[in-house]
Amino acid sequence: MKQLDSEELMKRIHAYIEQLSYSREPKGLYDPIEYVLALGGKRLRPVLMLLAYNLYREDVESIFSQAAGIETYHNFTLLHDDLMDNADMRRGKPVVHKKWNENTAILSGDAMLILSYQFMMNQCPPEHVQEVMEIFGRTALEVCEGQQWDMEFESRNDVTVGEYIEMIRLKTSVLLAAALKIGAVLGGASSADAQKLYDFGIRMGLAFQLQDDYLDVYGNPAVFGKKIGGDILCNKKTYMLITALEQAKGENREELLRWLKTADFVPEEKIAAVTAIYNKVGIAGYCDAQIEKYYQEGLQLLNEVDVDDARKENLRIFVHHLMERKL
Repeated sequence: MKQLDSEELMKRIHAYIEQLSYSREPKGLYDPIEYVLALGGKRLRPVLMLLAYNLYREDVESIFSQAAGIETYHNFTLLHDDLMDNADMRRGKPVVHKKWNENTAILSGDAMLILSYQFMMNQCPPEHVQEVMEIFGRTALEVCEGQQWDMEFESRNDVTVGEYIEMIRLKTSVLLAAALKIGAVLGGASSADAQKLYDFGIRMGLAFQLQDDYLDVYGNPAVFGKKIGGDILCNKKTYMLITALEQAKGENREELLRWLKTADFVPEEKIAAVTAIYNKVGIAGYCDAQIEKYYQEGLQLLNEVDVDDARKENLRIFVHHLMERKL
């Protein structure tokens, strides 16, 4: 059976999404949607869906609409996230609420959500429609739950690691997991295989998000693609900060709490001071161990999927590349 690697799948789904044209009026609603989808990005979710489908079937183009659906949904969440965070830029370009206005961002985002459901339903085999839409609907709601927890954590200094892991499972992992499960279901996988691929996606999503937390402190900006220390400056409740609050004692804890309360500071000073506390407490080691734990658990679940091992290699390589960002 013909296997396609992630680069080929990315190229094909990218071309498919690019040719989706919104010729309907009014342009004020559809232009921002075209703008957001044209910004590109890693297309992780559609590629994961296609890789999972390709474990069982060759005709990946038959589910391009569903892959576009999950990417459209993901971009809708980014559009509304940017508005909630009052962000200025996304992938080096002005965000929709800055390029247009806030009302446009809300309405175009709503339209993207509706379009994502239309894409997911489009030419979905009748025998799979109910299961696919149940997975997608539940996941879409869970992402909203994760976002709400994230917002509530902003005003709390007592967030536990367990609460944080549950928040990132909802906000990040479930969409990766759903992409894999929907691909597997459409490919005709057994329910046991589809669930294992879902659980694999959950573990990889957790590892991926924890790695993001790690890289915000210890990454190379040129490789990471973002400025370092952004999470520290806005007191974002990440695995790093929550673990530091749990582990730091005496003067270290007092200094960390002082930096969290200080409103007037020199950015470089705060980043350096908080990073120094992380180093004293050994936060990098805690985070590394957690990333590795989730990554290995995920690989074990993939090993258990009842498909010839050679056919799983493209999926293995793809997630390995994702996790290599730290190197």
